[in-house]
Amino acid sequence: MTRRLAGLRVLLTLALWGAPLHAQEPATVIRGLTFRGNHALDDATLSVAIGTTNSSWFARQWFVRWLGLGEKRSFDATEFRRDVLRLTLLYRQSGFMEVKVDTVVQRSGKDIRLTFLITEGPPVVVSALKVGGLDSLPPHDKNNIRQDLPLRVGRPFDRFLFQASADTIISQLRNLGYPGAEVYRTYSVDRAARDAKVGLEAAPGPRSTFGAVTVAGAKQVDTTFIRQLLPARPGQRFNQQDLFQSQRKLYQTQLFRFATVTIDSANFQPESGIVPLAVVVAEGPPHRVSSSVGFATNDCFRGGAGYTDRNLFGTGRLFDLSTRVGKVGVGQPFGAGLDRSICSSLKDDTIASARATYSVTASIRQPRFFSPLITSTYTLFAERRSEFKVYRREEIGASVGLRRETARNVPISVGYRLSYGNTIASSATFCAFFNACTPADASRLREKRVLGVVSAGVSWPRANNPLDPTRGHIYAFDASHSSRFTGSARLQEFTRVTADLAWYRSLGGSVVLAAHLRGGAVYSPSISLDSASGSFIPPEQRFYAGGPNDVRGYDLNGLGPVVYVLSRDSITPERQDSLNDGSLRPRFSATGGNTLAIGQLELRVPSPVWGNRLTLAFFVDGGTLYERGKTNLAPVQFRVTPGMGLRISTPLGPARFDVGYNGYDQPPGVLYLQKSDGSLAPVQSNFVQKRSSRLSYHFSFGQPF
Repeated sequence: MTRRLAGLRVLLTLALWGAPLHAQEPATVIRGLTFRGNHALDDATLSVAIGTTNSSWFARQWFVRWLGLGEKRSFDATEFRRDVLRLTLLYRQSGFMEVKVDTVVQRSGKDIRLTFLITEGPPVVVSALKVGGLDSLPPHDKNNIRQDLPLRVGRPFDRFLFQASADTIISQLRNLGYPGAEVYRTYSVDRAARDAKVGLEAAPGPRSTFGAVTVAGAKQVDTTFIRQLLPARPGQRFNQQDLFQSQRKLYQTQLFRFATVTIDSANFQPESGIVPLAVVVAEGPPHRVSSSVGFATNDCFRGGAGYTDRNLFGTGRLFDLSTRVGKVGVGQPFGAGLDRSICSSLKDDTIASARATYSVTASIRQPRFFSPLITSTYTLFAERRSEFKVYRREEIGASVGLRRETARNVPISVGYRLSYGNTIASSATFCAFFNACTPADASRLREKRVLGVVSAGVSWPRANNPLDPTRGHIYAFDASHSSRFTGSARLQEFTRVTADLAWYRSLGGSVVLAAHLRGGAVYSPSISLDSASGSFIPPEQRFYAGGPNDVRGYDLNGLGPVVYVLSRDSITPERQDSLNDGSLRPRFSATGGNTLAIGQLELRVPSPVWGNRLTLAFFVDGGTLYERGKTNLAPVQFRVTPGMGLRISTPLGPARFDVGYNGYDQPPGVLYLQKSDGSLAPVQSNFVQKRSSRLSYHFSFGQPF
């Protein structure tokens, strides 16, 4: 459709060039514009083809006009008559030579409603499509070219698709090594028989290879280094896609604010079989200093600063030094009592929010590692990170990562991370899932240890917009492994795999249907301590669910296994009654699980008010998080929560407010008494705490998936 509309705009501009436009006072307001009888072409295509446009929704509806909202469009009789010619021309170019376009005009005072009545008639059909000039190609390439043509035998003879088919052949030939490829179009039409015979004759020219590369515009960056970054190398077979990849690679280095990689037409001789390249760059600023300040519901105030050298020691390597601090206002040493006011959601988070989080990272990125398609990154770090009401981890370490871009822009990454640190989590978590219920065993699980993780991932991004996609898909798969062979301590062994699949489909206009699936599993070997044994998965490697990006009917980390803790040495009968009626509420902590499955479906539609900036979302989220091998403590329970939300377009992506409805009680879990000596005693195995509200509110930036 994009090619059709682009061609249509050019065609109509030429056809109506020089036609005078008559201004008209906005006396007659268009209150309705419809098309009837159109089947081959949809309303969106026809609306773009004409000059008359409809008023906005608020200006059309009688019951809200008095608000004065919405844009009113005026009726221009001259443009309206031209629209009949425009639609006729569009249909004839689309193969419907016998089309008839009539109009119905309904006036009511200063209001007018317009209808285009279209009788498409039978189309001229392509009875033969001959593609010649491809005999020198291998059969496989020849078949691929013919299968990709938009114009088909038995379909209407659409001139736009005819041109698009020629462009497709040229693009395919250039990707196969023929830079001078051309395609000649021929056709004959029998209007009486409604028959069209079409021919596309390709002239590939000689198959060529890349030649010498000239670089212009480089000042601080070495031109030899620029040549080494290009996937298009001298002696390789010419491929137009390699030119795009080379230009993309130059931009990825962040060294240049402008970069082009094209054929050096001044020195290109098509018959020579050698294609010289011209690279033109404009260098960007070599240094960057950045800072940020923000606020988040589950992080309170936070800030950061960074310094970047894009051409370290003149080698083209990127050096980045960044710092970040969070939980400012609630966590020590930056506690200011804000957990009792604007950061009240953190007041019961005695683990993750007890201390401020931070990170200090220094990294060097080498844009070429043996091949222009491979980028390497080396990092030193020290950090304290946390998960809301679950754990807090401190560690220092180093990592190395390699990332390769395949020919189809599918990034593949591998890495190794070695760190030394410890994780602080709820004692009840260790007790419930590892039987480590004594202070001595819990202390051993909190000790500092070495963690070495080997990871690999692959993603297949095919969405049209990384911030707010409306069509395409995004697939991602990740795996990580930790064992004694990777340098990890005995209590740090695990294997973790995850998969994310997202699809986006436009339903017409700005309406988008989005779907998302996420799944994962963690495996760990059995180990034993003095009084505990079982499969131990470090808390930071377990799965957690619930919150603004998955099952939105739950608060952050509220879906899945939980434990309840009451700080008492015993429970009296009166306290037992308070537990039963809900007046005494123990604190609960998410323990996470080793198996995760999430599914989401969301419909995004423009808002009736300010539809170009506001979007309404209607969603249904569902998922389960449980513990394999301990389904008595964490059973498989699939929960479904519907809801709706509002999106506001910003330069950083959509600002999002969602409300999810949850008809379930809190997940059942073990109720523990935490005694004064630090030990834990189970009181009830399937304690259930009633939910204080059926609604969960989430405010964040970016789409949930």
